[in-house]
Amino acid sequence: MRDDGPPDTVVPFAHQQDVPDLPAETLVYLLGSRYCETDRLTEIAWKLFGTGPLGWARAQAACDFVHGHIAFGYEHARATKTAWEAYYEGKGVCRDYAHLAIAFCRCLNIPARYCTGYLGDIGMPPPYGPMDFAGWFEAWLDGRWYTFDPRNNMPRIGRVLIAQGRDAADVPITHTFGPNKLESFRVWTDEVD
Repeated sequence: MRDDGPPDTVVPFAHQQDVPDLPAETLVYLLGSRYCETDRLTEIAWKLFGTGPLGWARAQAACDFVHGHIAFGYEHARATKTAWEAYYEGKGVCRDYAHLAIAFCRCLNIPARYCTGYLGDIGMPPPYGPMDFAGWFEAWLDGRWYTFDPRNNMPRIGRVLIAQGRDAADVPITHTFGPNKLESFRVWTDEVD
């Protein structure tokens, strides 16, 4: 996989479309899903972000809140953790950050879809942590999908997108049939001139 190196695109004035004007294919990304319980989080989302600006600023406000609200730690990972649980527990991993921000965006009428892939440390100062499988999301603004990452909450270089879906249930690290055990996986990225 090769990437030409630009960081995630930031468009602070990207606007939010009214729901009746959204393309039909984005509407599924307004609905609740297995890990993003919009029915349980709508009131909270509107209390937190309902009076703020629309569009990019609103999606970024959700990311800023989630980034500050959830404490990161691999020991907090749980395959069944939902956005609602991440909100109330205040701890999790990148997928929990993404699920909560996605749920907030959907509650606020911004289509949001889960992204799964790898995120290296290119462009980041040392010390580097181990490169990892990562979860972030894309929001539909100004007629296209834009990357948002509430875990890191800053533009990054070299995302390796594997798949997009409603949430992590659609695009897990692997689908298996029958008993299995993941022994290990290794990913690395290199910056080349």
